[in-house]
Amino acid sequence: MELASLPVALDAMGGDRAPGEIVAGALDAVHGGLPVVLVGPTDGRLGDVGGLEILPASEVIEMKDDPGRAVRTKKDSSLVRAAEAVRDGRASAMVSAGNTGATMASALLRMGRLPGVFRPCIATPLPVPGGSPTVLVDAGANADCQSEWLLQFARMGAAFYRARYGAERPKVALLSIGEESSKGSLLVKETHERLAAARGRFEFVGNVEGRDLLAGEADVVVTDGFTGNVALKALEGALRTFMTVLGGVMNATDETKAASEVLLPGLLEAAAPLDPESTGGAMLLGVKGVCIISHGSSSRRAIVNAIRVGHDLAARDLTGTLAASVAEGS
Repeated sequence: MELASLPVALDAMGGDRAPGEIVAGALDAVHGGLPVVLVGPTDGRLGDVGGLEILPASEVIEMKDDPGRAVRTKKDSSLVRAAEAVRDGRASAMVSAGNTGATMASALLRMGRLPGVFRPCIATPLPVPGGSPTVLVDAGANADCQSEWLLQFARMGAAFYRARYGAERPKVALLSIGEESSKGSLLVKETHERLAAARGRFEFVGNVEGRDLLAGEADVVVTDGFTGNVALKALEGALRTFMTVLGGVMNATDETKAASEVLLPGLLEAAAPLDPESTGGAMLLGVKGVCIISHGSSSRRAIVNAIRVGHDLAARDLTGTLAASVAEGS
């Protein structure tokens, strides 16, 4: 059966707002023409599922659970069963807003790793106003890395970018503390040499700094998972703080309130690309299947977008594209 005709397996119990917002997102996705199967308990905890099929799963991996231990001991959890649905050809992709570490572990242990992949990594789209997103990879899967892993992350990130955004030869950059090739840690310098010498379906454009992540300087920015996750959380915190400050200023006086009524439509339009709920979540690259990792606080709209991205990438055979990119670099 073609992947495009298979449903997306949605972890109905994953996320801060589960199961209510998750089920609501599933129903919205189905109404929009996307096939979905819920994975979770069949004892009524999911509420009204509108006739959607439920793959039974009696256990839940909580946010506080240790990822590896939880996947090994809670074998009938919604996360594990979602990964098994992809492995067994019952679903085209899996989506979860639950425990990120457990989502990765479930996908890796149940789907398996693509041949030749050193370590799976997380690719997170970062919004670029007026342009296509920049993909940050690795955004948190591997705190300690080797330079050959980062080169492979670059290849997989470029393959992901081609499949999702259509650029035939994505521009790849390396995150560092300066644009010069002599800047950065030993890992960054070694990786720079490897990327500069690499051949493949991407263009290495050198180093970029943290301030460039939202500027569209590159299609793919490569780093280790520790640095990537710190950068990602710093961006999220900065944007949240800016919005709080802006809201305070706009409501400070009658004059600013009046001005905000004029400015607000334009500000909302300009801010729309910065909304993380529009991206559909992050992608786990390097496993034998499509795995979308959504934000823990995902709303029904975010879930719809995650389902759409998972379905589209499966239909475009992202897994095969990634396997080819890894083989190219072997």
